[in-house]
Amino acid sequence: MNSGISQIFQRERTCPICKNYFIDPATMDCGHSFCRPCFYLSWQEIPILTRCFECIKTAQQGNLKTNIRWKKMASLARKASLWLFLSSEEQMCGTHRATKKMFCEVDKSLLYLLCSSSQEHRDHRHCPIEWAAEEHREKLLKKMQSLWEKACENQRNLNMDKYISLLTNPLLSLQDYVNVSLETIRTEYQKMPAFYHEEEKHNLEMLKKKGKDPFHQLHLSKAKMAHRREILRGTYEELMKMCHKPDVELLQAFGDILYRSECVLLHMPQPLNLELRAGPITRLRDRLNQFRVDITLHHNEANSHIFQYGDLRSICIGCDRQNAPHITATPTSFLAWGAQTFISGKYYWEVHVGDSWNWAFGVCNKYWKGKNQNGNIYGEEGLFSLGCVKNDIQCSLFTTSPITLQYVPRPTSHIGLFLNCEARTVSFVDVNQSSPIYTIPNCSFSPPLRPIFCCIHL
Repeated sequence: MNSGISQIFQRERTCPICKNYFIDPATMDCGHSFCRPCFYLSWQEIPILTRCFECIKTAQQGNLKTNIRWKKMASLARKASLWLFLSSEEQMCGTHRATKKMFCEVDKSLLYLLCSSSQEHRDHRHCPIEWAAEEHREKLLKKMQSLWEKACENQRNLNMDKYISLLTNPLLSLQDYVNVSLETIRTEYQKMPAFYHEEEKHNLEMLKKKGKDPFHQLHLSKAKMAHRREILRGTYEELMKMCHKPDVELLQAFGDILYRSECVLLHMPQPLNLELRAGPITRLRDRLNQFRVDITLHHNEANSHIFQYGDLRSICIGCDRQNAPHITATPTSFLAWGAQTFISGKYYWEVHVGDSWNWAFGVCNKYWKGKNQNGNIYGEEGLFSLGCVKNDIQCSLFTTSPITLQYVPRPTSHIGLFLNCEARTVSFVDVNQSSPIYTIPNCSFSPPLRPIFCCIHL
């Protein structure tokens, strides 16, 4: 074979990124192949989509398939290089003047077959050099996959803490948030007989204790995960470099690298779970039910993703249960407005959310409805609502006007909404827990107000 053709075959067996023989070659939708580790190390934030290094076309991370043919060709190329190395004069067995083909796993030496059965080596474990090299390389690849999965988990957790920081309204300090929640609890107990004083005191003390400096904990959590990300990446790069070593060098340098990488996988930091839910308030729902109203939806504006049932005092919001596992690739919003309008007075109704996410409900000013006929539900001015969003593995609650993250677990059943037009407040309660979620104070109401319900497919 002439040198030009040989160079072409050599180029086709190597990764265009690292310029080494392929290790675990992955092929994109466009047909180009690269080492999977080279792909992974190019993704700083673990995106869903990535671009081909050859043709710039995009592909989904999950669509990368191992190219078995290129993997076999790269393995053959390494074997050819190995035999070229072993056949050199300096690598010949000095005693038998023959090619060394065996690897001693105890002292990591290369041996001629007869030497491996000598008294010095007969109790050691031996195997063909080319087989041992591929076995060690596969062990490294499996460990690298475990490291990558942990790196993805760690990045998701880190993104969750960043997400919490971004959603938190910088104008509303955590202490302000706690103070508003404490005032909500005091207001509820003012409506109750004096013998509930001990329950009130217990709930207030519990909330104060939970609210002590959690942002310091959040920063520590983020720092730990960022540090772990660098360690995981560094270990992954070390294993990749080991995989690219020539077979003999790989075998002799293998050492305790698997043990050290296993230690890295232990004690992975977890995202901080900030929960400041108040304790249950006795007969909270009973008092709110005095203001219970029927809510019906405007027929021209309702859609199949929002259901009414029972006595129409409850609304079920979320994806159709039959279609719940189906998530569309393109964001789609569904909105519906209540047929009722409110100008003054106090009103209470409930929403059944179940285990759904990416929803919001509340009340809105009339002008907000006019501004959002195009289906955009992301604006907050004139909208006083509670929403739930899912970010990877975790759901978070937030309220609007202004957007404020709520440090409470997502309710798993009914949520109540209490509208007080005179006090200009909108309050949300976890019905099952009989505890307040949050009260939006000083709402800029512009009556008439209308209920609003929306859910998003992301």
